Amino acid sequence: MSRRLPLTSVTTTQSVPLAERTTLRLGGPAARFVHATTAAELVEAVRTADAAADEKVLVLGGGSNLVISDGGFDGTVVHVATKGFRLDPLGGGIVQFTVEAGEEWDAVVAEAVAQGLGGLECLSGIPGLNGATPVQNVGAYGVEISQVLQSVDLLDRRSGKVHQVPAAKLGLDYRTSVLKGTDNAVVLRTRFSLTSGGMSAPIRYGELARVLGVAQGDRVPADAARKAVLELRRGKGMVLDAADHDTWSAGSFFTNPIIDDSTFSGVLIRIAERLGADVDVPSYPAGHGQKKLSAAWLIERAGFRKGHQGPGGRVSLSGKHTLALTNRGGASTEDLLDLAREVRDGVRAAFGVELHPEPVFVGVQL
Repeated sequence: MSRRLPLTSVTTTQSVPLAERTTLRLGGPAARFVHATTAAELVEAVRTADAAADEKVLVLGGGSNLVISDGGFDGTVVHVATKGFRLDPLGGGIVQFTVEAGEEWDAVVAEAVAQGLGGLECLSGIPGLNGATPVQNVGAYGVEISQVLQSVDLLDRRSGKVHQVPAAKLGLDYRTSVLKGTDNAVVLRTRFSLTSGGMSAPIRYGELARVLGVAQGDRVPADAARKAVLELRRGKGMVLDAADHDTWSAGSFFTNPIIDDSTFSGVLIRIAERLGADVDVPSYPAGHGQKKLSAAWLIERAGFRKGHQGPGGRVSLSGKHTLALTNRGGASTEDLLDLAREVRDGVRAAFGVELHPEPVFVGVQL
């Protein structure tokens, strides 16, 4: 890669604590920290750091899906703080909603609902920044980003060039994409295809439909769907609240496991042996002869209840939702990982199912 000029429009700060910038409130310091407030600054900061010999680079958004080592990050952290929305009617009741990567995700949803646009309302209350949503193919309450994403602008870190990439080229699947698990690209902005008229997307999730008092597949005012989703998430400790340690988490720590039908038969035998033959096991078709199981259900049936404590009580499963591993204050990242290993190994021993973590690990592994 050719050598580039040093940073001119952004400032580098030394030894910045990263725990303050993650929702888990865990992680050591960054050796160098750059705060980028425009897409141009973001591109410049990443290009410059990439051009430095042997420099490690971490692009940091809202920190809602990160587990960072207690030792921190011995390199440059580029913080995405870009802002901006744009609406472009496309005709036929469809509106293109363009959003910069550094916008807080829930503010994006709130803006869409305020503009009378439907499609994002079921993704209310999810912490983090807009730029992370296509990476994870974020989803909740029957809606995934893949259903509304039109395209993204990416900085290709190998070439240093910026490209617009259609959603169909991103390999969007259950909580993953071609962007996940690789540092090859940085999301600069996203474009969503939303519907005008103020109505939600069809309500697909049974629990949400019951709360709204409608049948699955019905539409409701988008603001009503948003309010209902926020209330459900608050009840599970999934809306950030500095005073509530149940929200000091990375959200759902484990993804719902997807297994093939032959493995599923064996799992059912293990469940029957442990819990009885008449137990109703929640499972959902996952395509191509596969089933999706509920990680929360497996965790609880393996003996890990809400509030189950890890080392010294410094970490625990949320008191509201067994999928969230929480920092109770004074915890370390290693405390959290010890609890995660205990839960993972317990589910494997009980049912023969391997749970996989959803957050991105920096300097640690499970």
